[in-house]
Amino acid sequence: MFEPPPQEKQSSTSTSVWIGVIVVVIVVAAAMLFMMTMKGPGTPASSAPAAPTAKADPVHDLKIQRAAMDKDNSGTIAIWAITIENRSPYYSYSNIAYETSYLNADGKVIASNKGTLPLSLGPAGEKNTQLRDLTYPNGTASYKIRVTSATSQAE
Repeated sequence: MFEPPPQEKQSSTSTSVWIGVIVVVIVVAAAMLFMMTMKGPGTPASSAPAAPTAKADPVHDLKIQRAAMDKDNSGTIAIWAITIENRSPYYSYSNIAYETSYLNADGKVIASNKGTLPLSLGPAGEKNTQLRDLTYPNGTASYKIRVTSATSQAE
């Protein structure tokens, strides 16, 4: 009454599916090859970066990502370890001027110092550096460092 279908029909059906898949893959590959050859040589990419659209702004472009202050072995000189980043895609900066401030518990500045970092940063560059600052003031509760200016050059 119920007879199983012959085995040959199943194998011929699966063979037909595989042949169909192979034909589709060959057609897609041929179409891609045709499109690539008909396109012709690509236009060369411009190696020069786009011109800057705004003036250099070192206070905005240069960000101090990490600043840690410690004392030297004698406990009298402030030593800073900083990571500074240039967020500008167009300008490099050198002669980076900074200002450090030491504050008491009330938040009032008890000492400050200005200096220049002896490094340069290219566009989108980042560097770690250390600097020796002034004598660590007694009564310091917190401290901060900020970029005040720099010499810029368009890249």
